[in-house]
Amino acid sequence: MAKSNNHPSIYGYLKKYQDDPTSRVFAPLAEAYRKAGLVDEAVEIAREGLVHHPQFMGGRVALARALFDKRLFQEVVDELFPIVQDIPDNLVAQRLLAESCLMLGRVAEALSAYKMLLYFAPHDLETGQIVQELEAQAYEKGALVLRSDSDSFSEFSIRRLEGLILDDPVNQKATRIKKIEILQNLLQKVERYRIISSLRGSNGRADLNI
Repeated sequence: MAKSNNHPSIYGYLKKYQDDPTSRVFAPLAEAYRKAGLVDEAVEIAREGLVHHPQFMGGRVALARALFDKRLFQEVVDELFPIVQDIPDNLVAQRLLAESCLMLGRVAEALSAYKMLLYFAPHDLETGQIVQELEAQAYEKGALVLRSDSDSFSEFSIRRLEGLILDDPVNQKATRIKKIEILQNLLQKVERYRIISSLRGSNGRADLNI
């Protein structure tokens, strides 16, 4: 159980959480811990809360944010991939997924996530520039030019990524086909999601598995 802290928002959320450990207040509590720099506590609270609410998207995203701050990028991907499959317009999840894939050197998956961001936010100039850069450089001699500084994972520095191109042509072809099939299925889900959402209105939630 995470320890108390003098930060006002943490104290308020923590009191509510202690009064009812099964409530969904664990998500804003975890986020308050994370913003206060108490990332381990944020991860602990988020995981405790998800025991009671495993399908609560807000809680899973809160956990992913804390894991990202701890540079546990593979765990972020594992947490968020099912979310963006079911709810592709969760832009926070898509961006965290894209940045985590990029940090792991999984450029094709990062590019797919960034393209989804651009699909739902076509006027996002920053994401548009990232997509253009990745498309132009991701597979050029197995290198990717990234712009970054030490203060932000979402901006990039120049860096070489090894192992982007497999040596075996058969494996290359199979990998490309698999990625194309995954992207096609995802785009079909997105289109159904947009159509159903427009019919149900802004307060409805579409079921992508119909």
